[in-house]
Parts: sequence; C-alpha cells; structure tokens
Amino acid sequence: MGQWLDAFNTWLAMHPQWLGLALFLAAFTECLAIVGLVIPGTVLLLAIAVAAGSGALPLGQTLLLAYVGGLLGDLVSYAIGRRYHQGIRRLPGLRRHPEWLQRAEVFARDYGAASLLVGRFIGPLRPMLPVTAGMLDMPFGRFALVSVIASAGWAVAYLMPGWTAGAALRLSLPEGFWPEAAIVAAGIALLVGISVHCSLRGVRMTAPLMAALSAVALLAMFIGWPYLDAFDKGLMDVVQAERSPLGDYLMVVITRMGDFRTQLLAAVLLIVLLLMARQWRSGAFATLALLGTAVGNGTLKALFARVRPDILAEPLTSFSFPSGHSSAAFAFFLVLGILAGRGQPPRLRLTWLVLAAIPATAIALSRVYLGVHWPTDIIGGALLAATFCAASLAIVQRRRPLGALAPRAWWLIMPSTLALLGLFAVWALPDALAVYRY
Repeated sequence: MGQWLDAFNTWLAMHPQWLGLALFLAAFTECLAIVGLVIPGTVLLLAIAVAAGSGALPLGQTLLLAYVGGLLGDLVSYAIGRRYHQGIRRLPGLRRHPEWLQRAEVFARDYGAASLLVGRFIGPLRPMLPVTAGMLDMPFGRFALVSVIASAGWAVAYLMPGWTAGAALRLSLPEGFWPEAAIVAAGIALLVGISVHCSLRGVRMTAPLMAALSAVALLAMFIGWPYLDAFDKGLMDVVQAERSPLGDYLMVVITRMGDFRTQLLAAVLLIVLLLMARQWRSGAFATLALLGTAVGNGTLKALFARVRPDILAEPLTSFSFPSGHSSAAFAFFLVLGILAGRGQPPRLRLTWLVLAAIPATAIALSRVYLGVHWPTDIIGGALLAATFCAASLAIVQRRRPLGALAPRAWWLIMPSTLALLGLFAVWALPDALAVYRY
C-alpha cells in the first residue's frame, strides 16, 4: 500500500492539472457504499490536500471539491439503498462481510438521522450509513438535510489540516516556525490523546484530569507565547495569503456568530431551555461552564494586555489573549457536545465532541483570517473553554454521572439555538456584503 501511495503522489506531482479531479474522486469513493471500506480514502485525501496546499489549488476550491464529492457519494449510496432495499445484502462485498451492513443498520436504528451526522466521523460507518438509510426508507428530505451539514463539517475536518501543512511548506516562513509548530502540535496531540485514551478506557477521573491538563496547557501557552513568535507570524502569513473577497464575506458571517452578544444570548437561551425541560444538573453544568469561561476570559484579558496583530487598518483597542470569540464558541459548542454524548458509549461521546469542535474551530479561525487574533490567541481560548467545561463536568458529576438529556429537551434546544445563531448570521450579511464589495 505504501508503494502504491508513493507512486500516486509522484504521478500527481507530475500531473498537477488532474489534482482537482483526483480530489473529487477520492472524496466520492471515500463516502461510497462498500468502496469506501476497501480504498484508503482518508490517506489519499490527506496526500491530495497537502499537494493542493503546496500551490496547486486554493483552500476554497479544495474544500468545495471535497464537499461536493463526499455529498455525491452519500447521495449515490442512498439511491442504491432505496433501489435494492434488502437486496443490497447480496451485493459483492456484503455477501462476504455481512457485518459491515449489520453494524451500520444497528447504529441507524438506534440513532436515526443523527447517525448520519455522528457516523460521518467514524471510518467503518461513514460509507455504509447512507446506503443503510436508503434501505430503511429514511425520508429523502431528512437524509439530504443532515448529509449537507455533515459533508461540510467532514470536508473541513479532513482537508484543512493537510492543506495548511502544504501551504506552510510552500511559503517562506520565519526561521524557527517548524520547531515551534511541532511543539504546539505535540502539546495539543498529547492533550487530545490522553483524553481519548481515558475516555475509551473508562477512567473514572477523566473530567478532573482533563481540567487539570487543559489548565496546565493554558498556563504553558500563557507563559510561552513570546517564544512562539515565528509560529504566530508564520501561520498568520499562511492564512493571509489565501484571503479573497468571497472569503472575507464568508468569514465576516462566521465571526459574527462568535460575537459577545450572539454568544451571550445563545448561552442564556441554552440554560433557560434546560431549566424549562427540568434538566437541573445539565443546566447547572452549562451555567458553570459558560459563566466560568466568560469570567476567565475577561480576567485574563485584564491581567494580560497582549497587543493584537497590526493587519487591521483600524486596530481594535481591546486586548488579544485569549480570544473571546474562540473561548465563547468552544465553551458553547463543547457544552452541547458533552450533553449530546451523555449516556452514549465512549466512542460516540468522542465523536460528538469532534462534531462540536468543528463550528467552534471555524469561528476561531475566522479571527485569524480577519487578522484580529494571533493563532496562539485562539488556541488559548480553546484551552480556557476546555478547562472550564471539564472542571464544571467534574463538579456536577462528583456524586453520580450526568445522565442523558430526554429527547424532548433536544427538540427544544437544537432548533432554538441553531435558529438563533442563524439569525445573527443573517443580520451579519449587510456588513459582510460591504466587505465583499469593498
């Protein structure tokens, strides 16, 4: 497999004009029923993303091709399931491996449409859930709505890291960038790795341990950011090199969803809905996490007056570290992710956290794109939110685990909070259009 992948990368380097088509086909096959289990699509997508970031494709086009390819793979798989129903068990591959379909069928029956969203980030389930949804006659409108959202998050999560690495290799970055980037990446990977290990092993003290480790990582970032100057400036150069009028338009809309007023109203709405649904312990957890993050962010900004980047024509007067947008967005979405994972197996709990991190990361990265925050600012904001979310969960669970939310509570929370965020995004359109026209 390694020799085949090396040959493929060599061929792409010699024929860059086919890179876009290769990306589209890799995304399509990765999400296509049965085929996605046989072809190493994730490895291919990473290699293609690195090649795209080296100058062959802009970021927007890279994400769009992956998004369309993955979505089309879902639709074709769904159509196969609707066409053959139980007859798909006789298709080549499934006759020899019936467990592929059985596992997806159980998952789909247990979680319904949510299985498409969560399973998108579980490799063995990703290509089989759409065909299972078709086989089980899931309404097409419901399937299409969830797949449109899930495909967007999947494209960003799977393509962005590789593309960024390729762009970093292409540009002339400050001396010391790569060692500093390696230190930051290793620290984040260690923190995530310990969290995953403890969750999968069922370690009882996972929440307080992650609160302590996140606090230590935040302290290290607090002390060490002056020594990460090359990392900050280098990554800022990578992002700024990809700015475009359309990108500015999109990022203004995204960043508005992380504004103080937006996040304050979203937090209040979430807590009120939890209390209305009589989810007292979940409401206490959300209150502690969201309020603690807000107070912590304000305190650090007051004590630590770091100057913002000088990219803006009219620099903001408030201080930079940690990013308020990043901390608020990560706190809000991590709270949702933690609540969604209550009562679920460890692997599903982790998947919900990955899903929750995607919109929060988009809001955080919009601040770097717009030149408002340094990369270490948004990392610091994410670590601050992780600290308070984990600490709040540990406090609420000190006597017994936090139970799963009732389905009726989710029917209150999800439409209401998403509608609120969408409303603020719509209100941001005039400002975004002004930036786009400019």
